[in-house]
Amino acid sequence: MSLDYKSYEEAKEKFKWKERWTLFDGTKDHFNIAHECIDRHPKNEYAIRIKFCDGRSEMYTFGQFSEYTCRFANYLEAKGIESGDKVVILLFPSIELYVSMFGAFRRGAVAVMCFPLFGPEAVNFRLSKSNAKAIITTKSMINLVDKELVDILGLKIIYADDLMAELQNCSDTYKWRTDVDSICMMQFSSGTTGEPKSILYKHGAISVAGVVMKLGNGLRPDDIYFCPSSPGWGHGIWYGTIAPLIHGRAIGTFSGKFDTDKVLEALEEWGVTIMAAISSHYRLIMESPNIERYKVKLRTVNYTGEAMTKGTIAALKRVWGIYPAAQYGTTEAGPIALDFMAFDNWVIKPGSLGKLMLGGIKIAILDEYEKEVPPGTTGQVTLWRNNAWFKIGDSAYIDEDGYFWYVGRIDDVIISAGYTIGPIEVEGAVNKHPAVEECAVVGSPDKNRGDIVKAVVVLNKGYTGSKDLEEDIKAFVKTRLSKHEYPREIEFTTELPKTPDGKIKRKILKEREKQLKALGPLE
Repeated sequence: MSLDYKSYEEAKEKFKWKERWTLFDGTKDHFNIAHECIDRHPKNEYAIRIKFCDGRSEMYTFGQFSEYTCRFANYLEAKGIESGDKVVILLFPSIELYVSMFGAFRRGAVAVMCFPLFGPEAVNFRLSKSNAKAIITTKSMINLVDKELVDILGLKIIYADDLMAELQNCSDTYKWRTDVDSICMMQFSSGTTGEPKSILYKHGAISVAGVVMKLGNGLRPDDIYFCPSSPGWGHGIWYGTIAPLIHGRAIGTFSGKFDTDKVLEALEEWGVTIMAAISSHYRLIMESPNIERYKVKLRTVNYTGEAMTKGTIAALKRVWGIYPAAQYGTTEAGPIALDFMAFDNWVIKPGSLGKLMLGGIKIAILDEYEKEVPPGTTGQVTLWRNNAWFKIGDSAYIDEDGYFWYVGRIDDVIISAGYTIGPIEVEGAVNKHPAVEECAVVGSPDKNRGDIVKAVVVLNKGYTGSKDLEEDIKAFVKTRLSKHEYPREIEFTTELPKTPDGKIKRKILKEREKQLKALGPLE
């Protein structure tokens, strides 16, 4: 079996990236995601499991999935969608979404996945930037699309409401004509630091996801996989959708606004053994008053996105008896560090992001002069590419045992009186206070300390901001963190600025702090 190493040590010694191609049937000149993810697996086994927010479930086999995507590829061809044309998909997880996505891949078109809770500005930005030729959405969501833009782009509108019925008139066979270098997807960043950036992916990019799913997630032939991340974002696209299918394991997903009870219901109903999600999903699940009602069979869980707080890690161990495994990478750079759950001898260091990716990728933690820092010293994460260091924009350190510890975005890290403070753990401590619903921690300019730690806090219902509550929160945090880490300033607000996928836009808060401090105290 490909990548079938017995231990982390063996994989570290022997794994080379060229080995990833042994996971697939195709060649570099004849390669297609739809074929590799669907056609070569047993037709009667499940390919898709969807739990909907109303509690119902739908399941589809690889045989059905193959037929539907062939029909859709023919449908696109009849609509005049050519190889390389951009097709925007604005849908909640559903059979229509997956058929559209993989049918576009099969056709050789370029899928542009959109988060279904986007407002009109975000939708039209992606339509315009991609120069889309078609959009697949519902009749209830089409009002998000600017009518003038439809005319400018010559946009073809395909309604998911009628799609499956229309596909019955199309052939259920299709001869695809792509290779590893054919473009398959345009993916947009979430825009935490500015305007969302677009990145083009080739069909061959799935080879990386195949390796991470095997070595990192530790996916086995008998596993039941579940990932509630939206396929409108990178994690939901690659590790919620594409990666399990590479190995013949079904997509397991949730459709609708995240609901802890329905997600727990899916875990129990399907007998899920591996769950992959973003940190906030686990926090919400662990906070559910009903969590003990559900009998789960999880043997491992892993997370990505923002760092996980110590409180959530402890809760996962207490409730499910599992320490969460971590995966860290970026849209631009790919996988950087992870826990290698394929190996029984792997030891998770709770809170770390595992060890650096294998296979000869050169990754280092550098100081401001591009010199490698010693173990335990915080610096900037960099990759060696094209004979130069490529800066990720994150700060981290590697400990004596080779484990990778995330500190924060370079722009988010707070330097206060010489101390380096990451906002994640401070936010985690503030969020434990009974009055706090959520918070964001940023550096606020201070003439003596450089920056001080400031918490912008949204209160739970029934609480009102006051000086006494500020002091109570400060005292509460002091008992949980080092003396230099507690927030010296607290501001109460009704809402935090966020990206559409729920990440806090700390940059907006930091810029506001700079402006306020520059103005000085108000008279």
